[in-house]
Amino acid sequence: MRAQKADKPASIRKVVTQVAPEYPPDLRRAAIGGVVRLDIIVTPRGSVDFVEVAGGNPILAEAATRAVKKWKYAPASSSTNIRVNFRFDPAH
Repeated sequence: MRAQKADKPASIRKVVTQVAPEYPPDLRRAAIGGVVRLDIIVTPRGSVDFVEVAGGNPILAEAATRAVKKWKYAPASSSTNIRVNFRFDPAH
């Protein structure tokens, strides 16, 4: 069951491997959702090197951070800063 999605990052870097965050069961039962904003730095080789929470529920942000650290991007000539938004919807 997929209850969240990542908005397309405004970047030329293509996501090669994308892992969806696990919706914390307690927050789903309590109908707590929202948007989590993460600022990430992707290495030239395509790994997520750094994640900073830019906004959102701290528990949802933890789930989103764990997921985005597993993402892989297409290689590039330099590191890239990307804003990623995750939408957690308890109704889905």
